[in-house]
Amino acid sequence: MSDTAHFLAFVAASLVLILIPGPSVMFTISRALIYGRRQAVLTAWGNAAGTFCASALAAVGLGALISESAPAFAIVKYAGAAYLVYLGVKALRDRKGLMGPAEDEPAVPKRTLATVSEGFVVGLLNPKSILFFLAILPQFVDPASGSATVQMLVLGGTFAVLAAACDSVWGLVASAARDVFRRPRPKRILANTGGTALIGLGIAAAAGERA
Repeated sequence: MSDTAHFLAFVAASLVLILIPGPSVMFTISRALIYGRRQAVLTAWGNAAGTFCASALAAVGLGALISESAPAFAIVKYAGAAYLVYLGVKALRDRKGLMGPAEDEPAVPKRTLATVSEGFVVGLLNPKSILFFLAILPQFVDPASGSATVQMLVLGGTFAVLAAACDSVWGLVASAARDVFRRPRPKRILANTGGTALIGLGIAAAAGERA
């Protein structure tokens, strides 16, 4: 990054992309509808950690292999899609545990590490993130300002933090809507909606084409 102006330009470009609802947003919202605000926020930050690791892979050149190799891209794409479908099915199976008293937390709360880990895997296995880092980050790197790898790591970390903050807001809003529906039937509908959305997101990811 040559100066502050370039960094702010990257922040602006990142926000434009982050604020457009995509897989990470839909994943966080689904978690908010199924498990509530705490799980949604943990999911958002876990996803951001995975996204940062994806940027690190791109920074050291591994992302180039995925962008240039159709088989490698397909492996990442289908692994990510399969994981989303798995989480959606798991959410549908867990919905009976969410029908407890309205004032309580879900009867089957997810552990912090498990929630963060699931978000991490979704962020890491998102091939679109890797391709974004390969296409956008290099434009904001100035070789004369030092190591290109370090600069890309800084930019990737910035993107991840921005994504976590924005996705957390989406999750809090969705969880607030969830809290409005206190009775079992509406809660069951929301749980079904969240699980189905994850499955649909996985199918859409599998159907996506390489840029």
